[in-house]
Amino acid sequence: MQQEILSPGPLLTAEDVLARPGWARQPLWQYQRAAIRAARWRIKEWDYYAVLSADQRFGIALTVADLGYVGLVALCYLDFERRCFQQVDSLTPLPLGRFGLTADSQNGRLLHRSRTLQVEIEVDNGRRLLRFAAPGMRAADGTRGLTGEIVLQQPVALESMNIATSWAENRRAFYYNRKLNCLPASGSVSFGGRTLTLDPRRDAGVLDWGRGVWTYQNRWYWSSASGFLDGVPFGFNLGYGFSDRSPASENALIHGDRLHKLGEVHFAYDPADYLKPWRLNDDAGRLELAFRPLLDRHSRVDLGLMKSVQHQVFGHFSGRVVLDDGTPLQLNDFLGFAEDVFNRW
Repeated sequence: MQQEILSPGPLLTAEDVLARPGWARQPLWQYQRAAIRAARWRIKEWDYYAVLSADQRFGIALTVADLGYVGLVALCYLDFERRCFQQVDSLTPLPLGRFGLTADSQNGRLLHRSRTLQVEIEVDNGRRLLRFAAPGMRAADGTRGLTGEIVLQQPVALESMNIATSWAENRRAFYYNRKLNCLPASGSVSFGGRTLTLDPRRDAGVLDWGRGVWTYQNRWYWSSASGFLDGVPFGFNLGYGFSDRSPASENALIHGDRLHKLGEVHFAYDPADYLKPWRLNDDAGRLELAFRPLLDRHSRVDLGLMKSVQHQVFGHFSGRVVLDDGTPLQLNDFLGFAEDVFNRW
């Protein structure tokens, strides 16, 4: 059963469990880090942005994550023409809330500077300014240095996929997440002797804003795309496997400003070769997509008690989706990504 939340309220009760599990079209839950009773090192907070340009065949992925025992800031340049990526990471031991990740997703400022990476994010009533530089990042032609400034503009009426769920084995572990698709992108990125300019009429980004307390071991599947279909903003958010989704799934289509809710979605792929074609479909016949990968942004860390294996695969989606009113939409080589992630920490 899909439980839609319609009014604002606190995220947690006095007993430190979710007050109202479910989903919403806006971020209606009020998050307070200080209200969480779990140890500080168990609290996870992250902002992730992906901005993709299908016409210019490149993308930027930017991560700022406070995982309690370690902080991660990562900047990734995605080259869809050469089917490769370059990434620079900056690690901070035991940030424990010092990154300054905000309690809401609409306003705030974050600044990170290290020897290898500079990131500044300013959010003012939904307008998101991303500034970044990685002086040592090496391009395919051998030159070094990536810089960029991107503005993501959030339309006032734009709906988003918001979810608050817990784990069946531990109701004090929770996942509060906002997936904000279809943010028109402007600005530019300079790398490899080229300056690439984003056009808000064709390029778009997505925000993955999350706060929570996790259980020790998890595996999740997530897919997202944002762009324009016949001149109209279109995107989707699909995911499962992370937390108890019986109150709500996070599966939705976005067309124009409106979110169209889906039920359960399934990913079919070959875990021995993530670059083989995938298929994604839902349980109600409203989504049937073929996914043709271009590149696998993969990483693996195995320290025994701590392990992370991530495959974020970028490529093109083709197929058919159906809106709430029964209107079918056809996708042809629509740029986005799908991922399979295992974490034990």
